[in-house]
Amino acid sequence: MRINIPTALSLGLAAGLLAGCASEDEKGEKSDSQVQLQSQAKITKEQAEAIAMAKVPNGTIKESELEKENGHLQWSFDMTVPDRKDITEVNIDAKTGDVLNIGHEAPDAD
Repeated sequence: MRINIPTALSLGLAAGLLAGCASEDEKGEKSDSQVQLQSQAKITKEQAEAIAMAKVPNGTIKESELEKENGHLQWSFDMTVPDRKDITEVNIDAKTGDVLNIGHEAPDAD
């Protein structure tokens, strides 16, 4: 079997470029999906934070995230409260501002 070196190099280069494009697309999809979620939200992060803070007096927001979960586009806030060891999670509907859930989880829970 005879191997054409320029053809082999071209195929290798093409495969490498396609692999590079695929990883860029994957990265792009992640950022694109976040942009898409934000474009669907009617409630801003600041508005959702105010709602969460009103529901958890003396709470401090440690993490926040816009996500689609259980069929709802929601702002999710992990909050700490003085004199409590657990994390209070507050989920706010990103389209209506309704409180979807207030729950508690161990501080080391993912």
